[in-house]
Amino acid sequence: MLSLIQDFLRKESAGGLILMAAAGLALIAANSPLSPAYIALSSGWLRHATDDGLMALFFLLVSLEIKRELRGGELSHPAQAALPLLAALGGMMVPAGVYALVAKGEPGALSGWAIPSATDIAFSLAVLSLLGRRAPEGLKLFLTALAIIDDLGAILIIALFYSQPPLWTALGMAGLGVAALLVLNRCNVRAVWPYLLAGLWLWGWLLPSGIHATLGGVVTGLLMPADGGEKGPLARTERGLHPFVAYGVLPLFAFLNAGLSLGDVRMGLLPLGVAAGLFMGKQVGVMGFSWAAVRLRLARLPEGIGWKSFYGAAVLTGIGFTMSLFIGGLAFPDASRAAEVRSGVLLGSLASALWGALVLGALPRLAKSDEVKL
Repeated sequence: MLSLIQDFLRKESAGGLILMAAAGLALIAANSPLSPAYIALSSGWLRHATDDGLMALFFLLVSLEIKRELRGGELSHPAQAALPLLAALGGMMVPAGVYALVAKGEPGALSGWAIPSATDIAFSLAVLSLLGRRAPEGLKLFLTALAIIDDLGAILIIALFYSQPPLWTALGMAGLGVAALLVLNRCNVRAVWPYLLAGLWLWGWLLPSGIHATLGGVVTGLLMPADGGEKGPLARTERGLHPFVAYGVLPLFAFLNAGLSLGDVRMGLLPLGVAAGLFMGKQVGVMGFSWAAVRLRLARLPEGIGWKSFYGAAVLTGIGFTMSLFIGGLAFPDASRAAEVRSGVLLGSLASALWGALVLGALPRLAKSDEVKL
């Protein structure tokens, strides 16, 4: 299990570094002579194919990770799951409240309340990996568990608040895909392709249904059998999908969605609300709920982790990026508001990454024997 966890952290960290590079390239392209070509590319069919199609694979991978953690990982035991669960709850509620307080004076802005509620697992773990021996293993496992719970919360938010009124005929056809997945699971089918085929049917009918199509990936992942260890369908799908998503889908999404022309930067109430929610709301929510949980003996800090290093990890949860941009695109599909969302997400995520790295970088280095190489 430790080997699997370390392999997961290595892949997430490497993917996060590529994600950073893709976002940087997008910003360069949007502020260079290539800007017209970049705008045409990022607003054309490739952007829609990525956001509605390829991101379904990202959500499939997220749901597989959630199921794995619930069945045999950090979230499988109540004592282990209590702290990241309560911390994630605070990290979703408080940023939403901060955003609402800041942005309430902007007409129509309150529909973006969920934008600062998610943590980007790849980006945050990449920052931790750059800190080397100043980031203990327990901190990485806590941050991973919190980000996975955050992703689950974001999935529920998208399903409940950012879907359109359903088209019942299409939804009924999508239900046949869910039924097929249930039958495959019940019959304990070990091959992966029947699940993917049923998931493709489900995704195709969710597109016109009013329910966001990427949720088809979530349902497909949750209905894959988790037994069988490394040879089971869940583990094989996750192992095969992870490199493609981490090194292909997410960097492409970042490149197409993070490009922000400096001429379009607006610091109105909406982007300030997003930035404040990510930078202030996240660390206050995570630290406040965690401190209360420990004081009330509902949870305990990871072994070998003090409040100073825990605070550094709490700050890093403010790196929203991928999921924040995705929710922002659902909340504000028009171009002008999309630019404001990008401004806020980039500002809040960058501030969280820099301040979190400074806090953790000021801590003493671990002994070499305690280092976990990513």
